[in-house]
Amino acid sequence: MPKRRNKVKSKFKMAFLGCEPWEQKELREKFKKHDIIFLPSLETPADYKKIKDREIISCFIYSRFGQKEFELLPELKYITTRSTGFDHIDLQAAKKFKVKVSNVPEYGSNTVAEHTFALILALARKLYQSIERTKRSDFSLDGLRGFDLQGKTIGVVGTGNIGAHVIRIAAGFGMNILAYDVKKNPKLARKYKIKYVSLNKLLGQSDIISLHVPYNKYTHHLINKNNIKLIKKGAVLINTARGGVVETKALVKALTSGILAGAGLDVLEEEGFIKEETQLLDKQVSEDMLQTLLQDHILLHMDNVIVTPHNAFNSHEALGRILKTTIENIESFIKGKVINRVV
Repeated sequence: MPKRRNKVKSKFKMAFLGCEPWEQKELREKFKKHDIIFLPSLETPADYKKIKDREIISCFIYSRFGQKEFELLPELKYITTRSTGFDHIDLQAAKKFKVKVSNVPEYGSNTVAEHTFALILALARKLYQSIERTKRSDFSLDGLRGFDLQGKTIGVVGTGNIGAHVIRIAAGFGMNILAYDVKKNPKLARKYKIKYVSLNKLLGQSDIISLHVPYNKYTHHLINKNNIKLIKKGAVLINTARGGVVETKALVKALTSGILAGAGLDVLEEEGFIKEETQLLDKQVSEDMLQTLLQDHILLHMDNVIVTPHNAFNSHEALGRILKTTIENIESFIKGKVINRVV
C-alpha cells in the first residue's frame, strides 16, 4: 500500500508589515493565490484586529512580538522577520504559542560594512562640519583638520559576516587590525593578519572601535561604565550593531570627558521610543528608560557624534536580497519546511 502524503494547505492568510510599494508589488505577484494584506505597522488594537486571523506574518525590527501580541493573534503559525537580528521577537513566547520564527541570516554584510566606513570617514575627515560650513559660504579650514586611516589600529568586535567585511575594507586602507570574538576565525586572521585579543586589550589599543555583534543577554551593555574607561584616549567608537550593546549613559560621559573623540552611531539604545518626543510622557516609560531616552537625545545634538537612522542595511541591493530570502522562507513554510529557523 503506498505511503499517504501529508496534504499541503493550498491557501494561507498572510500579513506583511512595513513593506514599500515595490515590495508589495512583488509579494502580490508571488503570493497571488493566497489571502494577503499589508499594514504600515502594528500600533493600535484596531491594527491587531485586522490581522487576528493571519497565519503568516512578515515583519521588520520595529514590530514587537511578545506574550501580549501572541495572545491577540490566535491563528498565527509563522513569523519571518526581514532582518538578521530577531531581538524584537520574544522567542520563549513564540515557543509557548507554537509559532515558528525565521530570519534573513545574510543579506547585507558588505552593505553594513560600507556604512560603517562611511561613518568612520565622516568622523575622520569632519565631513559633516565641512559640508555645513561650506553651505554657509564659509570656506575656512579652522577646526576641520582630520586624521588618516592608514597606519591606525581598528578594533573589530565580532568577526562574523559583517565584521569580516569591515576587516577586509580596513586592510585595504592599510590599517592595523585587532579583533575580539568568542569564536575566532583562524582563516580570516591569517588572510588579513588579524591579532585576536581580549576585549579590554582591544579597547585600550584601538584608535577606532567598531561593533558587530548580535544583541542578546551576553552582549547587553558590552561597552559599559566599567570598561569604557579602558578605551584609548581620543579613540572613535562606531556602532552599527544594536543600540543596547552600548550603555548610553557611559557613552555620553566618555564623549564629554574626552575619553572618546567621537562616535558614529547607526543605532541608539531606545531608538524605537524617540520617533515621537511625546512618548517621553508615556506613563509606561520607566525611570531608567527615561534617562536613556534623554541621553539618546543628548547624543543627537553633540558635535562629535554622527547619528544615522538605523540606515546601514538600506541599499537597493541589500533590500532585494532581503525580499528574496523572505519569499523563500514563506514558500518553504507553505511546503511544510522551515528554513533559516531561529525557533
